[in-house]
Amino acid sequence: MPSFKIDLSTAVVFVATAPEPKMANKKTGERAVDRETGAGLSTVGLLVSDEGEGNLYQVTVPETGVPENLQPGMPVAVTSLRARDWENEFNGQKRHGISFRAVAVTPLGA
Repeated sequence: MPSFKIDLSTAVVFVATAPEPKMANKKTGERAVDRETGAGLSTVGLLVSDEGEGNLYQVTVPETGVPENLQPGMPVAVTSLRARDWENEFNGQKRHGISFRAVAVTPLGA
């Protein structure tokens, strides 16, 4: 499925929620991993402010791209933010949405 690059060149980005491990299966505690590298995945909430509008995105990032010192309120740079639409069916119910993925989230000034 194709993904689309999100241009953040004029945006200001802050950490909204601290990184947390992304789970593949919450019941078993199995952590989600990157299919290509095998790195564990984390989810971080980012507030993206651009052209007078702010949006909150839950972004999946490999643990190799998430420094330990990320904290809410911290301004960050985001490397290769991409969006992809998804759709699935569970128990006869169709669901759909947009997922966000980045290579790294780096504190500004680091």
